[in-house]
Amino acid sequence: MIPFKQRLAAIEERIEAACDRAGRARRDMRLMAVSKAHPASAIVEAVEAGVTLFGENRVQEFERKRSELEALGVFASQDIEIHMIGHLQSNKSGKAVEIFSAIDTVDSLRLAERLNEAADKSGRVLPVFLEIKLGGEATKTGLDPAGRELQEMLERAPDLSHINVRGLMTVPPLDDNPETARSCFRRLRELREELAGRHPTLDCSELSMGMSGDFEIAIEEGSTLVRIGTALFGVREARV
Repeated sequence: MIPFKQRLAAIEERIEAACDRAGRARRDMRLMAVSKAHPASAIVEAVEAGVTLFGENRVQEFERKRSELEALGVFASQDIEIHMIGHLQSNKSGKAVEIFSAIDTVDSLRLAERLNEAADKSGRVLPVFLEIKLGGEATKTGLDPAGRELQEMLERAPDLSHINVRGLMTVPPLDDNPETARSCFRRLRELREELAGRHPTLDCSELSMGMSGDFEIAIEEGSTLVRIGTALFGVREARV
């Protein structure tokens, strides 16, 4: 198997090229290594290669891995961020606030309120992304961009003083046509611009969009954070 550092270097080259095509600076892009369903040792290898931002999607899975990472000293001297990028049930908000740096999949006002309560108890301000559903897939979660709940969320956000809305996140529909993903990413960027105009006090500057198969398109359409899993870590292991 190709060493992680070589895989990372190849991805970095592609990110640089996509930024050049879009007339954007590489420093404006963040790379998230999606380590979900991979062991703690994979995170250690990535940290040693210089990666500092990771994505996990299950509270219980990462709780176990976090204990291993702490024992290995990963968090002792490294500025490591671990974001929750999977669907989060509101009854797990407290634990999620304890173990994650940020929650990137806030898909309901109820979840936002629960996270705010948990962050208040923990004495922190929690960065969050609002997950937007732009396809019709029943299996995907997210806020309807034209729905009332998104508007209520944005109206309530200033009162939720222990969460900090940083931007929007989406997962495009599964489709072999790259233009389907491009259209989805463009719609999220346009939505961000629309919401920024209507809610100027909110910071929605970040767009989390783009994965292993479409991150270059996402960068061309304005992504500020790409989530790369398979292209860095290989095929996921069985769920633990």
